[in-house]
Amino acid sequence: MADSNETFPAADVKGELNPAYDKNNLKVDSVSSEISTAIETKERNEVKRERERKETMQSLKRGIIVSAVLVAVAGAAFAIFKKLKEK
Repeated sequence: MADSNETFPAADVKGELNPAYDKNNLKVDSVSSEISTAIETKERNEVKRERERKETMQSLKRGIIVSAVLVAVAGAAFAIFKKLKEK
């Protein structure tokens, strides 16, 4: 059985009833903080992944368009030279 001389620690009644009273002694729930941090990290990673995917798609589109323009210019040049040779 517990020793009868042991007592409970003194309670901080003013701090417990008025949490805004002592702003230097702010208590943070570590579990909630970890969950919040994990969610924020996950959201940041998703945004980063989405941005990278968009950048990749943009560079692919740009490459395809540049290739199409080069093929069109080469085809036009070939057709012009062919017409000039026929004359």
